[in-house]
Amino acid sequence: MAIRLRKEHACALVVPSSMGVRITPANGQPVHCSDTYTMQATSAETNVASISSYLGLPVKVLTAFVKGSPIARFIKSNLAARGMSWEGPEIAQGGPWGYRHQFNIADSGYGSRGPRVHNDRAGEVGRTLDVKDFDLERLFGKEGVRIVHLSGLIGALSPETSAFCLALARAAKKHDTRVSFDLNYRASFWKGREKELRAIFTEIASIADILVGNEEDFQLCLGIKGPEEGGKDLAAKIDSFKAMITEVRKSFPNASVFATTLRQVLNANTHLWGAIMLESGNWHVIEPREIRVLDRIGGGDGFVGGMLYAILKEWEPEKWAQFGWASGALATTMLTDYAQPADEEQVWSVWEGNARVKR
Repeated sequence: MAIRLRKEHACALVVPSSMGVRITPANGQPVHCSDTYTMQATSAETNVASISSYLGLPVKVLTAFVKGSPIARFIKSNLAARGMSWEGPEIAQGGPWGYRHQFNIADSGYGSRGPRVHNDRAGEVGRTLDVKDFDLERLFGKEGVRIVHLSGLIGALSPETSAFCLALARAAKKHDTRVSFDLNYRASFWKGREKELRAIFTEIASIADILVGNEEDFQLCLGIKGPEEGGKDLAAKIDSFKAMITEVRKSFPNASVFATTLRQVLNANTHLWGAIMLESGNWHVIEPREIRVLDRIGGGDGFVGGMLYAILKEWEPEKWAQFGWASGALATTMLTDYAQPADEEQVWSVWEGNARVKR
């Protein structure tokens, strides 16, 4: 077992997150020519946590809500339905031009037409997340947490959320909680804050036990020099990532798990899906296999969520990458941007390529 987990705990997994809603057109149509939509509660971090919560582990979301908002109530009901608890402040809206929950407006694409996503985050209440609103000593010290998962999306959302994520990582380290960090670089979030965010992300990464990201994430978030371009074929991509992680390990020796997904888009509904994971010096490579895709959004989060679930279950490391791969593939078969596994068997059936009817 490459990762030692705290035994006494109230929560298996904790995620800080800025909750919002995703609206998608009916029947896979584009946004600009649709008039009927489905709305769901969403965030990258709760997408990750959904694998554990649906499979019965105690999960908590640290977030903020707009006080009295029907959208906030909708989100709370959704989190409860997913088996997640939450805590965080209720922020007064402050009038029509005050705070609100973000809107993510997206279609799924179809065939030769790729999906398009438009984020509308003005006035987002999650930007106000502040460490002073949470009792980290109670959460990590008295109650106990096995893994806290941080995303670069919430980490770079605002100066307040950046400081909050860093405080969570420090508190986790103090109380023997493992730290998972998905770098998730977004240029629009980093603009004008590069020096500040580089320092914060570097400290979080130095504390992290699990680091997730592609080559660009490691280069842009942490300043790791990338390898020479090795071409675009599969073998070159795998070798390039291995070379990158070899360098990352020298700068961040605390981490014992590094992972990324591999995706080649044949068309909107057919992808080649793979993954690479390094744990304690052992490489686990899942060469891309063809999967059918209903909605691609959330596949990467599903991979991370499945990998963390497998770690929390203390399975053999080989199964971490396999369960992650299958959880990500499962997420792409659902219209929600998070996977909703019925049970572990359903996920393993995806891994085994067994789509036969189960009666």
